[in-house]
Amino acid sequence: MSKFWSPLVKNLVPYVPGEQPKLTKLVKLNTNENPYGPSPKALAAMQAELNDNLRLYPDPNSDLLKQAVASYYGVQGNQVFLGNGSDEVLAHIFHGLLQQQLPLLFPDISYSFYPVYCGLYAIDFEAVPLDQQFQIRVADYAKPNGGIIFPNPNAPTGCLLALDAVEQILKASPDSVVVVDEAYIDFGGESAICLVDRYPNLLVTQTLSKSRSLAGLRVGLAVGHPDLIEALERVKNSFNSYPLDRLAIVGAAAAFEDREYFAKTCQQVIDSREWVVAQLQAKGFEVLPSAANFIFARHPQHDAAGLATKLREQGVIVRHFKQERIAQFLRISIGTQEQNQALIDALGEL
Repeated sequence: MSKFWSPLVKNLVPYVPGEQPKLTKLVKLNTNENPYGPSPKALAAMQAELNDNLRLYPDPNSDLLKQAVASYYGVQGNQVFLGNGSDEVLAHIFHGLLQQQLPLLFPDISYSFYPVYCGLYAIDFEAVPLDQQFQIRVADYAKPNGGIIFPNPNAPTGCLLALDAVEQILKASPDSVVVVDEAYIDFGGESAICLVDRYPNLLVTQTLSKSRSLAGLRVGLAVGHPDLIEALERVKNSFNSYPLDRLAIVGAAAAFEDREYFAKTCQQVIDSREWVVAQLQAKGFEVLPSAANFIFARHPQHDAAGLATKLREQGVIVRHFKQERIAQFLRISIGTQEQNQALIDALGEL
């Protein structure tokens, strides 16, 4: 351990992302990337932006993209915040809104970056257990807190919380910020953005990495009351006043405008998910109900870690988590039909 490290760094336990293998022949179903490429209109917009203007700084406010997001969701531009992927947006939220005296609440089985941010920003938290079916119990969040955050659909379970249940959480904590992390909402849920004008304590985050196939571009957003957005802008402009580059701004804006391509590819993923679920259930797997572009499954006769190892030997990578409650589950991203078939064939071999 370096003698030059600050005390904070010595105690940090960083987030560990899913493996990005160097081998190209592997069927990669471990990081929830979209199997279909970005909108052709997004690619064309970025190609058109590849010119001498790259010598100039981008628009620090990313107004073109803010207006595209605002138009898509029927909100005002001052209700939209943008950042380098939703992880940076979440970092600013933890820093600017969730450093409170009371503990932050989030599910015990959830996005594992949340406790990492709590360590980075010295935030007390309470991990609230999911029920036996791995669902969020709304009543468990109706207690004093310094904020609430949860993914919807949840990750890594894929389970969706209905919009009226989200509203119950908001009503029970009117004096706390409630962050709904909607990285996967477009694969089967209804966005809580429709509630932001009624609940000034609601902040909804999204990413273009999943449903809009732009994980390599790093664009995330938040939508909420202008007061919440202003807090995030203050943090952002004290940290990085030019977060999105010229290619990201035009590419992301074009992706939001291409509604037809977006709807088509989302439906393809949903259809493939239902096919994979049926195939796995036929092989004896228990699969949690998913509204995401991945599924969470376990087999009563097979150890999950062993299955993951054997699948890798067959050239298929899935995600296994060691956390005790979910150690017998595998998280499997939905791929192309060819990739999905390779998964089922590999399981048949086992």
